[in-house]
Amino acid sequence: MSANQEVSVISIVGTSVVSDAVTRHKTAPTASAALGRTMLAATLLGTFKGDDETTQITFKGDGPIGQIIAISDNTGQVKGMCSNPNADPPLRADGKLNVGGAVGKGILTVSRAHPNWKAPFNGMVQITTGEIAEDIAVYLQESEQVNSAIAVGVSLDRDLNVLAAGGYMVQVLPFASDETIAALEQSIPNLPSTTDMIAGGMTAQGIAERVLGSLGTLAEVATTSTPSYGPCDPTELRGRMMRALASMGKEEIQSIIEEQGKVEVTCEFCKDAVVFTQDELLGAKDEV
Repeated sequence: MSANQEVSVISIVGTSVVSDAVTRHKTAPTASAALGRTMLAATLLGTFKGDDETTQITFKGDGPIGQIIAISDNTGQVKGMCSNPNADPPLRADGKLNVGGAVGKGILTVSRAHPNWKAPFNGMVQITTGEIAEDIAVYLQESEQVNSAIAVGVSLDRDLNVLAAGGYMVQVLPFASDETIAALEQSIPNLPSTTDMIAGGMTAQGIAERVLGSLGTLAEVATTSTPSYGPCDPTELRGRMMRALASMGKEEIQSIIEEQGKVEVTCEFCKDAVVFTQDELLGAKDEV
């Protein structure tokens, strides 16, 4: 929070989280950047919300990457997936990864959910650039009427490993003065990229302080959380996979039993595999 309590900033250093996702999904460079940016944005939108609240971002464009989904909770856990992890269109004219070309045009949906809510809150906007951060800013303005600035970035080294990943989200409170807004307009455009700041050793707190610039910070209200890739709970994952098997129909399950004797199902988010034995398949068959 700024010293005058008119601006809030959430910042993230998510290099290890994005690296984990890239390793799990074996993504090509552009897909790594697109998936990583979406996960970072989901973390910025979802962290420090109410207990048990989750935030899901879905980019459904017509580009080669297909659908991108990232889900975060209020503690900083996040997981994601993309339909085509091999998506890697040619570089842009400026030599940068063409994330916008990979995503294409379509619909961005942000869904906020809680076990006690009757239904999730869903907001939808057109994808404007496909570069992720710009689209999230449009969503915040149009669907949540929040004046904000958001930046997310993923950089790769020569070996295509994640060198740095992170971002920040600035939200201007409704009663903010013109002087506060002017100070932000002075500091934000002159910031280095988030990946340059992180590669230079800057912490999440350091990034937030740099964003606020001359506005200063209110140290006593600062809150921290450690982001992590949120693999599916093994018990929940196994139950979900069993329900999926049970929905296949008795004949198909019987065919699997006769041909393979077991089946291995892989979660599209965590890429963990669950093996079901013949006895378990017979149990699924009986549930149909």
